[in-house]
Amino acid sequence: MTALVLGHKNPDTDSIVAALSAANLYRGRGIDVKPVAQGEPAPETAFVLKTFNLAAPEVVTSVAGQNVYLVDYSDLAQAPADFDKANLLGIIDHHKLGDVTSVAPVECYIQPVGCSNTVIKFLHDLYNVEIPKDLAGAMLCAILSDTVLFKSPTCTEADKKAAAELARIAGVEDMQKLGMDMFKAKSNLDGATPRELIFRDFKDFDMSGHKVGIGQLELTSLSMVTPELKAALKAELEVIKGEGRHSAILVLTDVMEEGSELLLSSDDPEVITKALNTTLSDKMWLPGVMSRKKQVVPFLEQAFKA
Repeated sequence: MTALVLGHKNPDTDSIVAALSAANLYRGRGIDVKPVAQGEPAPETAFVLKTFNLAAPEVVTSVAGQNVYLVDYSDLAQAPADFDKANLLGIIDHHKLGDVTSVAPVECYIQPVGCSNTVIKFLHDLYNVEIPKDLAGAMLCAILSDTVLFKSPTCTEADKKAAAELARIAGVEDMQKLGMDMFKAKSNLDGATPRELIFRDFKDFDMSGHKVGIGQLELTSLSMVTPELKAALKAELEVIKGEGRHSAILVLTDVMEEGSELLLSSDDPEVITKALNTTLSDKMWLPGVMSRKKQVVPFLEQAFKA
């Protein structure tokens, strides 16, 4: 049976490219796999795929009865609804270990780096599997995206080393220019509804029995978010919270200013604001906050445990 290589819900660039690159790794090891995704590519990812002539993975939302490799996550909340009926074979990730379980031992590679594709580059080297030129370019973009051009506190020397090696394979001479072109595509708000913007990069987390949804929208400038759009985003967060969540949060990240503005709707806003060292107001600016994984989620999880 062909196994599926699958990233998380509301896939970002790392999630979709990781499905493609991990599939290349597994095939190079003689394993029959197919890269898939739980959603269509967001604008940044579409730019990356087009730039490097790669096809988007098929969208799959049901995995019952399938053999599955997970990439870029290990949380049930980010898996298909029927994941409990699938057979987990392996995980490649760079987040904390989640709550997925398996019926048999799995091959698991989780490293404290800034991007899943950094781990996948390491595994290609480990298993001596060649990375095609176009795939190397996409993997480079995934690292640039997840580490916010190496500015994120999640970025490590391993990420920088992997990026340099992938740039060489891909023939990319100016990583900074490629990264800025990519972020311009990511920052394009034209034609998107408030809900679509929030769900471009949105993850649900189980925090001590409370469902907390956190979206992140990375922009080249927060001036792109007009007062009207900000009001619409806040209103949509109210709707999203009402869909069975304790809290719905949007982290608006200014890539150039290296900080984020917080928008939220919550049953208990003070838990959120206190955990993130701010107070409830019309503009909640979090200086230096670039990473949901390292600078938002851990503090919220700790607050909900208290």
